[in-house]
Amino acid sequence: MNTGLYELPLVFFTVLAQSAVGAWLVFTFVLLGEKNEKSCAYIHKAMFVVLACLGLGFIASIMHLGTPARAFNSLNRVGESMMSNEIAAGAIFFALAGFYWLIAITGKMPSALGNLWRILTAFVGVVFMYVMNQVYHIASVPTWNTPLTSWAFYLTVALGGLALSYALLMPNKQRDYQLNLVPSLFALAVLFAAVVAVYQGFSLQGIHSSIQNAAALVPGYAMMTAARLCLLAITAFLLFRAKNAGLLACAVILTLAAEGIGRVLFYGLHMTYGMAIAG
Repeated sequence: MNTGLYELPLVFFTVLAQSAVGAWLVFTFVLLGEKNEKSCAYIHKAMFVVLACLGLGFIASIMHLGTPARAFNSLNRVGESMMSNEIAAGAIFFALAGFYWLIAITGKMPSALGNLWRILTAFVGVVFMYVMNQVYHIASVPTWNTPLTSWAFYLTVALGGLALSYALLMPNKQRDYQLNLVPSLFALAVLFAAVVAVYQGFSLQGIHSSIQNAAALVPGYAMMTAARLCLLAITAFLLFRAKNAGLLACAVILTLAAEGIGRVLFYGLHMTYGMAIAG
C-alpha cells in the first residue's frame, strides 16, 4: 500500500490528464453543434479550467521525474520507449489545446478551422490516452499487465471527463446545447467501474509469489474501493439533481478524489514478475 502513496505525483498526473482529455472530447462534441457566439465565448472561457487541470497534471509528472531536464531527456527515445511516447503525445496535445484556446479566446478563430483543430486535438488526446495506458502493460508486472488496467484508465477518462465538462458547461445561460445524456453516461461508467473493481478484487488471489499474495499488497482494497464507489455514487446523484455551480464543482472534486483512490490502489499493486507468478 505504501507504494501507491509514494507515487502520488503519478496519481495526480494520470487522473488529471485523463480527466482533461475526457473533458476536451465533450467540449469538442458540444462546440461542433453550438452556433450561439455568446455561448461559444463562454465555452472557451470555461476551457481554461480543462487546460489548468492538464497543466497541473504535467507539473505533478515533472515532480515525479525530479527535474524538467529529465522530461526533455526522456524524449530522446520517442518511438522506442512507451514513456517517451507518452510524454511526446501529452506535450503535443497540450500544445495544440493551448494554442487553440489562445486564438479562440480572442475571437479570431475561424469556425471551420476551429472545428478541424479541435477534432485533431481530440485525436491526439486519444492517442495520448492509449500510450499512457500502454506504459503500464509491463510483462514483468503481472498485476498491471491485464485488460483491467486499460479499463481502469479509460474509465477515468470517462468519469473525470464527464463530471468536469458537465460542471463547466451546465452554468452557461446562453447555451443552445443539451447535456441530458451526460449524467446517464456517468452512471453507466460508474457501473462499469464497480464491475471492474469487484472482478479485480477476486482476481488478485490468483497472483502470488512464494512469500506473498498480491491481495496482501493492498489490505485495504475492499474498504477503499467501497469508499471510491460511494463517492462516485454521490457524484452521479449530484449530476442528475444539482444545477448549482457550487454543487457541480463538488461533484468534480468527489470524482477526482474517487479516481485518486482507485489510482493509489493501482500503484500499490506493483509487483514484479520475478517476485510473483499468476496462476
